[in-house]
Amino acid sequence: MHTDHAVRGPELRVGITSVASCLPELKVTSQQLQAQICTASGLRLPARMLERVTGIVSRRTVAEGEYASTLAVRAARTALARAGLAPYDVDLLVFASATRDMAEPATAHVVQAELGSRAHALDVANACNSFVNGIDTARAMILAGRARRALVVTGETPSRAVRHAPSGPGELRDGFAGYTFGDAGAAVVLEAVERGGILDVDTETHSEHWQVGGIFGGGSRHPRGDEHTYFRGDGTELREVFEKIGTSVLDRMRLRTGLAWGDFRYILVHQVTVPYLERFVELTGIPRDRLVVTVPELGNMASATLGVQLDRVHQRLLPGDRVLFVGLGGGVSLMTMVWEKA
Repeated sequence: MHTDHAVRGPELRVGITSVASCLPELKVTSQQLQAQICTASGLRLPARMLERVTGIVSRRTVAEGEYASTLAVRAARTALARAGLAPYDVDLLVFASATRDMAEPATAHVVQAELGSRAHALDVANACNSFVNGIDTARAMILAGRARRALVVTGETPSRAVRHAPSGPGELRDGFAGYTFGDAGAAVVLEAVERGGILDVDTETHSEHWQVGGIFGGGSRHPRGDEHTYFRGDGTELREVFEKIGTSVLDRMRLRTGLAWGDFRYILVHQVTVPYLERFVELTGIPRDRLVVTVPELGNMASATLGVQLDRVHQRLLPGDRVLFVGLGGGVSLMTMVWEKA
């Protein structure tokens, strides 16, 4: 079951009018991370194993005293400044992230308190699709007349869920996907536009695979205990699930919109590892020259991935240029969003 939000006719259009991202200053190479794991666990791993297996050379991580909200606030301030807006000009604030500061209250309130705004504030969470889901939710509220201008932010700190001292090869394998993680924040402003805007949104969800990977602590199943605060999952199994699901959501988008790959200036894809990205390109046929590749230098930034990629190319876009967002999230879900710069 998919949701089609294609724009038809002269009705209200909602677009992205400002973009920003934030990367922590601390850089950790895969060699440094592997050395840390070996020292803490006593395991002996092949030279440069993490880098060779993942294709990730480095990633950014938050420092002590930096949180998911920290990255979101920094990105939000930049996005507002670029739009020439003050915090009070926003009447909806959505914090959309796979990670958050705490279980309660919503991290959106922490962000709002730092910004000094009074918008309706809420969290949206759906693994690595959180940020795109947040944008879609904000767009729907604007279309429904519930908001005039929205600020959607993410702050991803998955590095805090990495097991740096596995007890043995079993725990190393169980948490290996976590060694791809990098931290980042992103923000976008959404408001009504006269042309272009978000033209199409589609989703495909296969929730029977929710146990493939995740951070299972902090909820009513595992409210306490450090063991459940580490990321656990089988990266190979998750990749097999996405390959099994196939490219139907992309096929539907192209059929419905009539757009070919060449009609997009850029195609932003969630990136877990370099081999994973290469396999995705092979399956979909997406031209490599349309991609914005971030994973070798920044790792898997969870839902902030697409926001960071958009920020890197936003200044190059001209009115009428189209961008395709392709989200892949645990749970599992796939998501596409077509946006045209006004």
